[in-house]
Amino acid sequence: MSTSATTRILHLVTHGTIPIDRARADEDVLIRQAMAILERRMRRTLDPDVLTSPELAQRYLQLRLGTREHEVFGVIWLDHRHRVLAIEELFRGTLDGASVHPREVVKQAMRTNAGACLLFHNHPSGISEPSPSDLTITRRLKEALGLVEVRVLDHLVIGETCTSLAEQGVL
Repeated sequence: MSTSATTRILHLVTHGTIPIDRARADEDVLIRQAMAILERRMRRTLDPDVLTSPELAQRYLQLRLGTREHEVFGVIWLDHRHRVLAIEELFRGTLDGASVHPREVVKQAMRTNAGACLLFHNHPSGISEPSPSDLTITRRLKEALGLVEVRVLDHLVIGETCTSLAEQGVL
């Protein structure tokens, strides 16, 4: 939608020619289109195969999860040289939680033949502060994955900002 089309919609809404709900629907379409363009541009500069620093991983995950309306838990599987093997969203939850099953995470680690991983999940509220249950599942997963010699390098909580549990000393 062009700028002139957006201006026209605003004019029609302010003069009562079209209902507000129609304007919101048009805005939603415009926002989705802008997000798709932004995501394509970001993907060109943030190739997930070369997430060479924690900052790049955080930027990639904020792009991937930033607009989700439900909680998603996933893992970036890495080889022993910390090259990306796969990025998987393993569990999907509701607005304020997702059930994470260590057994399933370990099964995926074995399938990908990972040597290390980065855990991640989003908080749709936008607040990236880890909850007590986030800390508990992080410890449980570190222990379970450690039994099969997969190192948990970090657990990133994605909201409006990104919180690294490794930087907080949890890992």
